[in-house]
Amino acid sequence: MANPLRSEVIKLYKNLLYLGHEYPKGSAYFRERLKSAFMKNKDVTDPEKIRKLVDRGEFVIKELEALYFLRKYRTMKQRYYEPEK
Repeated sequence: MANPLRSEVIKLYKNLLYLGHEYPKGSAYFRERLKSAFMKNKDVTDPEKIRKLVDRGEFVIKELEALYFLRKYRTMKQRYYEPEK
């Protein structure tokens, strides 16, 4: 019997992998860290524990989006506003 959370885990992995393309330390660094994090938890079978791990991954997605938004905001601010003195 397949785990019903399997599709959510795969979707989470793909979303994180896509977001890792813009990671400041490089996509290769992010991909290695992502793979090791998922491999560390590959033997978890308890649905409640898997749900907690998926929720943590979704939190990481929100944090990455905030990081990218802040970086874009800072870039635009540097381009279009004079430096404060």
